[in-house]
Amino acid sequence: MNSTVDVLVQKYGGTSLQTLDLVRRAALRAAAARRGGQAVAVVVSARGGTTDQLLRLAADIGATGPSRELDQLLATGEQESAALMALTLERLGVPAVSLTGQQAGIRTTDRHGEALISRIGAGRVHSALAAGRVAVVTGFQGVGPTGDVVTLGRGGSDTTAVALAARLNASACEIYTDVDGVFSADPRILPAARCLPRVDPGVMAEMAFAGARVLHTRCIELAAMEGVEVRVRNASSQAPGTVVVERLDDRPLETRRAVVAVTHDTDVARVLVHCGAGQRDLAPDVFRVLAAQGAVVDLVARSGTHESEFRMGFTVRRSQADAVRDDLHELTAAHGGGVHFDENVGKVSVVGMGLLSRPEYTARFMAALASAGIPTSWISTSQSRLSVIVPRERTVHAVETLHREFRLDGPMAQDVTNPARPATV
Repeated sequence: MNSTVDVLVQKYGGTSLQTLDLVRRAALRAAAARRGGQAVAVVVSARGGTTDQLLRLAADIGATGPSRELDQLLATGEQESAALMALTLERLGVPAVSLTGQQAGIRTTDRHGEALISRIGAGRVHSALAAGRVAVVTGFQGVGPTGDVVTLGRGGSDTTAVALAARLNASACEIYTDVDGVFSADPRILPAARCLPRVDPGVMAEMAFAGARVLHTRCIELAAMEGVEVRVRNASSQAPGTVVVERLDDRPLETRRAVVAVTHDTDVARVLVHCGAGQRDLAPDVFRVLAAQGAVVDLVARSGTHESEFRMGFTVRRSQADAVRDDLHELTAAHGGGVHFDENVGKVSVVGMGLLSRPEYTARFMAALASAGIPTSWISTSQSRLSVIVPRERTVHAVETLHREFRLDGPMAQDVTNPARPATV
């Protein structure tokens, strides 16, 4: 392929491909880019509802948990989408070819259901683009060391798209979804939320980890490492969307908002571990159990060495709680202790930059929730994120409260001056 040709990677999620009309709309967008002179690679997810349907089929025959055969089954969803997209492009007069993850040279680790991309050969993708064809690649999957199909887990198609964009030296990776871009809060629960025209990759990664569902943390981390510009757009409109890129504009630093967005996550379980007095430090053992199941841990606190009883608290994804429950019970019981899971909680965060350097932000964060009568526990602070655990049924109220407190529905350049508050948010 001519190295001077501008390469564009587009990724379409399941809701953007749910019906054949939506598949055609996505194909028209890809065709327009190809006819405009760009070489186009398209990454597709399974059509809306397909993966859940396949998981239900597996559950109906008693298959639960990641396995080789479940990955074989789930991979068919993206293969259907890719073939339909390629067929639709051909009908529009645009040459196209569909490629599975294996055909596209996507190599992964061997962990079924949660594999990581190790490299992308992309030989057939390069050949297709050089021949003027649109390469339609299945997201969410690759081939493991033994030659078996392996799926990538949550956010897998986004990660595929960014990895492919990096491999092709693409000018951008466009992620098409069912919202206009990245918002200051979830617009589905907060109509006042604003679409952000630009977000720093580090901030976006924190937003994704803290519950924003537009992009997955893995894909943003990869984009930041590889220097890939990510654009989040609505597949059903011409809205400009959000650009995720590390770039400063010409506004003075001190007038920038430090708080960019409020995020929430209800896929949270609070875990309390304890063992009897005089027992050894179980923290390394607890983390080994969590790591063995790929459980994502946040808001960690533990007892100190001067205390006689070992205690440790942390959060995991509620969807991962069952995977670690038995092992943690077994571990703590062997040391005269126990473990308690509380799944009736939510995590609410404000995300931005330089938050610890402005201690008044933590004060405002906690004071706003207290004034609204929202109970809080387990606070975590960093330069880019302030997080707190709240009762699950108060999560939406907490989002509304913090969005209003940090004036995220107002002008994004700077906060409205208030003698009682700093002039910049």
